[in-house]
Amino acid sequence: MIHVCSLAKIEETVARTGADRMLSLLSVGTDVTRPASIARENHLHLVMHDIAVAQDGMTMPGEEHVRSLLDFARGWDRAKPMVVHCYAGISRSTASAYIIAAALAPQRDEMELAQTLRALSPSATPNPRLIAVADALLDRNGRMIEAIQSIGRGADAFEGTPFALKLEG
Repeated sequence: MIHVCSLAKIEETVARTGADRMLSLLSVGTDVTRPASIARENHLHLVMHDIAVAQDGMTMPGEEHVRSLLDFARGWDRAKPMVVHCYAGISRSTASAYIIAAALAPQRDEMELAQTLRALSPSATPNPRLIAVADALLDRNGRMIEAIQSIGRGADAFEGTPFALKLEG
């Protein structure tokens, strides 16, 4: 099970779910405190801005980020949940949860997965750059991009409501 939340909800989400693995997707200079129950080797902190096109002074999500995310996910034994978070729990984290689910359950239909994501999180607006890079790396031939585009932008929110995404549909 993948639990998605904002930076502000990490401690609460990890405690409530018993997660022992955590993926942080944050901009340069945004600090994250790893909960004591998450071992250092079970925490991946990727530094990138929540952008889809290159901008001066900002780190755009790229292939190296997605490869690291995929390697981290594939090393997960799934005995306990994983928490995936970004600053607001709306864009980078929802894209990453979608990518992890698509990678670890390759038989799962991209459109069904995107619709499930929307049902679980009305505010989810997955970062399109992360989705596009993952689509290429996972040989999905545009299906991930198309599926995420089909659910459109999520409802306006300052912070997403935490939710859980099952790997199997």
